[in-house]
Amino acid sequence: MKHLTLNIPDGLNLNEIETKRFLAAKMYEIGKLSLGQAASLAGLSKSAFAEILSDYNVSLINYPYSDIARDAAQF
Repeated sequence: MKHLTLNIPDGLNLNEIETKRFLAAKMYEIGKLSLGQAASLAGLSKSAFAEILSDYNVSLINYPYSDIARDAAQF
């Protein structure tokens, strides 16, 4: 696993745990990480991570509308 160092402005009052969870949620949202990978990055189980996604306005169902429409058209 790679390690990354970020310099966060003091005024943001973010701690390491909160920053990891935010990054994991947003990377899950854009499809860069699977649910399991994002949960691992956040330091949580899959179910616990799924529960905090709404804190970051991220849907657990990460399936683009275009894919849903395409799949529905096949039936």
